[in-house]
Amino acid sequence: MPLSSAALLADLRHHRPLVHNITNYVVMNLTANALLAVGASPVMAHAEGEIEDMVALANSVVINIGTLSDRWIVAMKKAAIAAAHNQTPYVLDPVGAGATQLRTQTAKEILNQSSPAVIRGNASEICALAHETVKTLGVDSSLDSDQAIDAARLLAEQYRTAVVVSGKVDHIVDAQQHVEIHNGDRIMTQVTGMGCTATALIGAFVATAASPFDAVVVAMSVMGVAGELAAQQAQGPGTFVPHFLDALAALTPADLDARAQVIHR
Repeated sequence: MPLSSAALLADLRHHRPLVHNITNYVVMNLTANALLAVGASPVMAHAEGEIEDMVALANSVVINIGTLSDRWIVAMKKAAIAAAHNQTPYVLDPVGAGATQLRTQTAKEILNQSSPAVIRGNASEICALAHETVKTLGVDSSLDSDQAIDAARLLAEQYRTAVVVSGKVDHIVDAQQHVEIHNGDRIMTQVTGMGCTATALIGAFVATAASPFDAVVVAMSVMGVAGELAAQQAQGPGTFVPHFLDALAALTPADLDARAQVIHR
């Protein structure tokens, strides 16, 4: 029987998994602090020469294509291959897929190195990976999350993975299941890196949960509930982030069970 989200949160904090992040300059500090706050151990390592060694040490890997460079692209591809070799789950965040050919092609090439445990993106990014023509707003979505459910299902079947479409309502699908998360607060859209932070939290939970799908459900619930709690204290986006980190650290399994709004479709 699958563990509840509350039990998965407690299990994460007991094991303190090491999460290897190849992520972007914009969010590196925030995502590292979020991982620490929730109870995981982050490492931010991008050098091509240490990728295989770091992946071998890690309990999970997060690959986020937010700020691409030629060297980082090579490192990301090597990380995907090393993750498959070590049977280490990895999470792909295709930031800005659909905005430029480089971003879309890079995400697809990483996917083709090995299938991730989870793909998390906004609606435009998920549709772009599923070969649909979409308009993007830079790295922001031009679509609502429910407009990408079919594309998410296609990716889930193609890569045998769990797929998250983030938005006002978060949709989580795999080949057999569909769950909606109805937590979060509008202020989160005014703070850069919230989506990337969700991806990092997924990386933490996928390291300890029995299934990627369960990991995503608890991670997105934790993200949304912490966002709601932080929004109650914040005066605006500038004060939201410290309150968000505090909410992550203070969140109890009982609080999560009481506040998470999870709907099974």
